[in-house]
Amino acid sequence: MSAPNTSPSEKTVSAKLWKPLALMGSIIAILVLAKTLGWDQALKQLQPWLESLGPWGPLVFVALYVGASIVALPGSVLTLAGGVIFGAFWGTFWVSLASTLAAGVCFLIARYFARKDLENSLRNNPAFQKLDALTEKNGILIVALTRLVPLFPFNLLNYGFGLTKVSFFSYLLTSWLCMLPGTVLYVVGSDALKSALTEGKVPWPLLAVLVVILGLLTLLGRFARNRLKAAENKL
Repeated sequence: MSAPNTSPSEKTVSAKLWKPLALMGSIIAILVLAKTLGWDQALKQLQPWLESLGPWGPLVFVALYVGASIVALPGSVLTLAGGVIFGAFWGTFWVSLASTLAAGVCFLIARYFARKDLENSLRNNPAFQKLDALTEKNGILIVALTRLVPLFPFNLLNYGFGLTKVSFFSYLLTSWLCMLPGTVLYVVGSDALKSALTEGKVPWPLLAVLVVILGLLTLLGRFARNRLKAAENKL
């Protein structure tokens, strides 16, 4: 017996549905991983400790985020923690500041302090070789596209772009702008999940923000993938 055919409209609906499900699934997966590794206990201790520091608390959070990026620890847990600790608005502000500073600091380390060591370690890295070739021909456009579409690891981009000819200030501004939609998505997502679990009600305003940002990222991501594919074909 042949399998039933799926109409184009059904495929379109399925394509639209899997993206929000994938988002929530990734957030839940990261939280489960954090709990499995015991990071949830550290985060539970982190929030009251940061609150006890008063106005210095957010700045300490930013410093922790930058430090984690320097040693190449995944920033996803701290990004989600920003939403849980500070809420959607201030979480977005502090995580955006932290991730942008982290991107800038790692860039400067690669360019001025550890260039030879990083060039030696990344010389045979296929991902860096592709990134370097794309950036050489397309410059700051590749910074924008790779920040919009996470095809390369965050820390590889931070250090890798420092080894290219991209100017620092163009890199920093472009990174901030193009990382911002993803930051909003994950911070608001973690705050929405926290509200749903602790208050037992659906945070409709936060979900509305998620839908808007998800739609924006879908359009930007599609554009970025097409441009990246075109750039790769020209190599």
